[in-house]
Amino acid sequence: EMDAKHSRKMQALREEMDLRRKTEIHELEERKNNQISELLGKHEAAFGEIKNYYNDITAKNLSLINLLKEQVEDMKKKEIVLEKEKADVLLQNKRLTEPLQQAQEQVAELQKKLIRYDKDKEILMNSKARLKIAQKELKDLQWEHEVLEQRFSKVQAERDELYQKFTKAINEVQQKTGFKNLLLERKLQGLLSLLEQKEVELSEVVTISNLDPGALSLVSHKLEDVLNSKSDTIQNLQLQLARVCKAHNDMLQTFEAKLTAFGIPLDNLGFQPLAFPLPEQ
Repeated sequence: EMDAKHSRKMQALREEMDLRRKTEIHELEERKNNQISELLGKHEAAFGEIKNYYNDITAKNLSLINLLKEQVEDMKKKEIVLEKEKADVLLQNKRLTEPLQQAQEQVAELQKKLIRYDKDKEILMNSKARLKIAQKELKDLQWEHEVLEQRFSKVQAERDELYQKFTKAINEVQQKTGFKNLLLERKLQGLLSLLEQKEVELSEVVTISNLDPGALSLVSHKLEDVLNSKSDTIQNLQLQLARVCKAHNDMLQTFEAKLTAFGIPLDNLGFQPLAFPLPEQ
């Protein structure tokens, strides 16, 4: 019974679904036919519009072609006129070539001047900026100059005082050194004179006495001893003289270096410092 009942339901459902399908197919065909009719109407209307559009374009193109033909003829006439004007312009250009070249040269020169002007302007601005800096530096330098002038006045006073002291000292040292050198030279000359005198006396004694060779040898040895002693004394005196001269010259060099350091010319001394040559040993 259930199977029969189910079969009946399935049969009824198939019939119902088949009827619905047929109905929907019929409706679908009607809609399709309506759309086809609408599309055919639209296509005929569009075709008519396109046909009218191209007819209008064709008419316009024909009128445009006629117009262009007229314009071409006008252009040919104008071309003839322009050719004549071109010949006149070329002739005028030939006449104006030289003035144009001169004008171009003037323009190039003016451009160069403009470039130089811009550079000069930039340099002027930089110069003004540097001038401001230089003015500020000048004020600072003026202030430093005033301070240095005060210090210079003080140093100059000290220099004058040292100059007086050095002048006095060099005079005293030069007098003492000169006097000492003079004494040493006189003493050395006296010893040399005494030595020469003794040698002469010895020669006379030997000549007069006719001493035997042994006694003459003894006297000669004693005389050599005396001469060696005197020679040592002379060398010692020469060394003392050399030391004194060197000390004097060193003192003069130190004095000149101090004067140069203080900016005092040597000509302002009023005299020429005397430098003693070192004696030959």
